Amino acid sequence: MHSPHHTVPASSVTRLLPDEDATNALGAGLARVLEPGLVVYLSGDLGAGKTALTRAVLRGLGFAGKVKSPTYALVEHYVVSRLNLYHFDLYRFGDPREWLDAGFHEYFNADSACFVEWPEKAAGLLPPPDLRISLEIQGSGRRADITAETEKGEQCLERLRTIP
Repeated sequence: MHSPHHTVPASSVTRLLPDEDATNALGAGLARVLEPGLVVYLSGDLGAGKTALTRAVLRGLGFAGKVKSPTYALVEHYVVSRLNLYHFDLYRFGDPREWLDAGFHEYFNADSACFVEWPEKAAGLLPPPDLRISLEIQGSGRRADITAETEKGEQCLERLRTIP
């Protein structure tokens, strides 16, 4: 039951990802609709596929090198295709103020796309997302709920809907 204060997202898409090929296809689709300046939050439990989806996006952009989880480095930077992509993993943050101390805010600009795992670890300090992707383990696969939270995110989601 929804509370009267529950707001329905303006727009969302759900994709079932039964296997790695489906995750790679979603990543390739996201790569086609990404724009510089986009902020993407990735949420989900450990092992839900946040890094795997980011790797699939990078592959879709033509990046052929190693894609590693930024769990220890906190951020990995990739120069691919038409943009700079920053992949953040804030899992190890114990306090949201660590975000300020790290100086990462400068990476969020009109020339970069930023993918942020564990955004709740810097709650209230991160730039708001254009897209929020929630990944959930379902059996041996995953479920991805993609929600647009800005006009730019809505435009990306509309283009993503046209990709099988």
